[in-house]
Amino acid sequence: MEIKKVGVVGCGTMGSGITQVCAQSGYQVVVSEINDELLNKGLAAINSVLTKSVDKGKISQQDKDTTLDRIKGTTNTKDFYDCDLIIEAAIENMELKKKIFAELDKICPKHAILATNTSCLSIIDMAMATSRPDKVLGLHFMNPAPIMKLLEIVKTIATSDETLEVSQRFGKSLGKTIVIGQDTPGFIVNRLMMPFLLNAIRMLDAGVATREDIDTAINLGLNHPIGPLALADLIGIDVVLFVANAIYEELKDPQYAPPVLLNKMVTAGWLGRKTGKGFYEYK
Repeated sequence: MEIKKVGVVGCGTMGSGITQVCAQSGYQVVVSEINDELLNKGLAAINSVLTKSVDKGKISQQDKDTTLDRIKGTTNTKDFYDCDLIIEAAIENMELKKKIFAELDKICPKHAILATNTSCLSIIDMAMATSRPDKVLGLHFMNPAPIMKLLEIVKTIATSDETLEVSQRFGKSLGKTIVIGQDTPGFIVNRLMMPFLLNAIRMLDAGVATREDIDTAINLGLNHPIGPLALADLIGIDVVLFVANAIYEELKDPQYAPPVLLNKMVTAGWLGRKTGKGFYEYK
């Protein structure tokens, strides 16, 4: 099967980034949101990123215009009726995702692959809300999707070899490097990253070192481009808490148990860059 048209459910941070990278790679893209306000906000974000790329000389004005022409925004999921691949990028809520997958299953053509961008939730649970579990898998893009080179493909016990092969070809057509993981809590990236972030938070809370020294130690000692506390702010403190809790609930492994400080920051609304305050303050 050849993928010609892509659908994206959700036009938030991840959905808009996925939409952009697919359109820039030559695909016709339909992206949906629950209302016009959120849809216009997401489309404006894509336009802003592309405008900055033009200003920096990374792409031409024609490249930008062509990319935007390939994108159609909608608030009606029925517009996914002729898509070959649909990538769900809604909020991390299992019941909502299962509802979306059940709806897509009824709307989309029988050959269409249904994918989720979830970072930690069970994909087989979503797949079983459809009549095509063999055509369901995870396509976990890293944030920001247009820049990060990795695409984590997650195969469930029901995903067919053909679905996996088509998805790999699609990922490579986006210029991504592919890794394949199994449908286990956190997959590859988050299963490794979460203990790293949580231990940095525990060290800060215990007074082992300052936030700056923890991040600098990782920046220069391990050659990471960003320290763990600054990375948590970038991801979103609430997202870190959600992912940690989701993995802990499945594995019951203490290394994934969220530190008290993490819970308190979420309660205080200190969610990182998006709220202007997390481990650091942002203007």
